[in-house]
Amino acid sequence: MSEGDVFHEKQRLELCAIHALNNVLQEGVFTKETADDICKRLAPQCVVNPHRSVLGTGNYDVNVIMAALQSRGLAAVWWDKRRTVQSLCMPKVQGFILNVPSRVSLGFMSLPLRRRHWLAVRQVNGQYYNLDSKLKSPACIGGEAELRTFLGEQLSQDVAEMLLVVRQEEEEDGSWLNADNPEK
Repeated sequence: MSEGDVFHEKQRLELCAIHALNNVLQEGVFTKETADDICKRLAPQCVVNPHRSVLGTGNYDVNVIMAALQSRGLAAVWWDKRRTVQSLCMPKVQGFILNVPSRVSLGFMSLPLRRRHWLAVRQVNGQYYNLDSKLKSPACIGGEAELRTFLGEQLSQDVAEMLLVVRQEEEEDGSWLNADNPEK
């Protein structure tokens, strides 16, 4: 499969959470409007919604991602970085959504500021892809061994976090974690 056959939304405004959701699902399911509706359901009484940017440009928080996945019969499992990625049962994981530090730039000029950025990683036809919406196209990571290396490198950043995207029943039974793992 060529990288052109992999669904990949590119960055627009501060909508990286929406792009990460759609990229991990491999279809354009969520929009700014659906994410805004989720925000309203999460905080119906708030004049200033705490789950998105006050400017209305996106910058959605993890609660929006979790609610969006739940609407599709999926769950987000917060990965405990004290565990090794070797303990993941990859066949049970639909994909990964990472929250990583990202540089802020204006045109070609990079500013000395760092913000948070959501990105997706997913297996498509036996290969794992970095589906970061800031990339021009999907970046092939490779197989499971390369994925574990990639995830380990991402998580080695102090402020990086990872959500596992799994079916709700797999979240409940914990089957996303290897059974022979003593950390369970």
